Amino acid sequence: MIGTDGTHTTESSTRRRFLATAGAAGATALLAGCSAEQSNGGDTPTEPGDGTETEPGATAGSDDPDTLVVGTYDSFVDAPSTSPGAWIKETFESEFDATLIWQTPPNDVNYYIERADAGVETEADVYVGLNADDLVRVDGALSEPLFDGPGDLERRDRIRDGLEFDPEGRAVPYDTGYISLVYDSTETEAPETFDGLLEEDHRGELIAQNPGQSTTGRAFLLHTVHRYGDDYLDFWADLQENDVRVLGSWNDAYSAWMGGEAPMVVSYSTDQVFASQEGADLDQHQIRFLDDEGYANPEGMARFADANAPDLAREFLGFMLRPGVQGEIAQRNVQFPATDDAELPEEYSQYAHEPPTPVTFGYDELAGGLEEWISEWERQFAGN
Repeated sequence: MIGTDGTHTTESSTRRRFLATAGAAGATALLAGCSAEQSNGGDTPTEPGDGTETEPGATAGSDDPDTLVVGTYDSFVDAPSTSPGAWIKETFESEFDATLIWQTPPNDVNYYIERADAGVETEADVYVGLNADDLVRVDGALSEPLFDGPGDLERRDRIRDGLEFDPEGRAVPYDTGYISLVYDSTETEAPETFDGLLEEDHRGELIAQNPGQSTTGRAFLLHTVHRYGDDYLDFWADLQENDVRVLGSWNDAYSAWMGGEAPMVVSYSTDQVFASQEGADLDQHQIRFLDDEGYANPEGMARFADANAPDLAREFLGFMLRPGVQGEIAQRNVQFPATDDAELPEEYSQYAHEPPTPVTFGYDELAGGLEEWISEWERQFAGN
């Protein structure tokens, strides 16, 4: 582990100062950076913030065709810095003369799976925040479809190649992130490859997340499966031998990294967007794509099959793909837009890094292996 010399002590102090100056005890930077991190039911939910969301189970449903209830994960509306939720609500309502109600259940899409499985009516019309493994879980748990396709949707043809992840076309991508290493180059030089993480020079230098509890942790695990195939557990055994530290959520891991507990963390390749806005030293926020690859984690939205306001739901999906809306979502959710014509400031591309080679697993591959990969990882990690 690092942390025994004077240089490290200075660096830790620098990071703590960054946390302090980031406002709201650093929560601004932390929660902004994790806007795209979903809990998968395992992370601690944040407190309701700006009044745009309802409590789970509340009377959010409405027969009013001019009221749209949108389910999502909490940080999409509740990060105190730049979550896109409040902006989307205000902009959508002003144009469509409608009321948008956010609903943020603590266990994300699992809340709707559980209600549907119990035969309880779903209050929401749309869900925002699906990824491919969520959809696999939905389809595996329910005998009746939870989501319906939007039909012909204006601007869907502007979605960038490789981001569509639903073979049935129900989920519409609205942004994407790439999982990478974020590292402090004043403390270490991150390796170029996955194998490099196993070198003695990097012993104890990496913090990752639990794939059973964290979106980023799950994506990093999937990247190792993509890289090593059936031998991925051997890689993880060697990584454990080299003292990798695995924490529960992205927030847990990033906080530990910001506190100077290790110089490398699994995170997003958009990390420098907020680091630059906060005036941080970018030498301490460097990005590394191992083997020149970044694991893509596109997020999608879908209309519930029993939506009370199906027409308004469809209008909302089209609204979310507009160039101006795509640009705002990307900046406020700290991700890349899904479409090829999003309106973004020129400097955004300077700090949001795309990998030379994006990789990901599709729906069919995840349906055949996701649960087994996570279970095998949990058994091995708990046993060592």
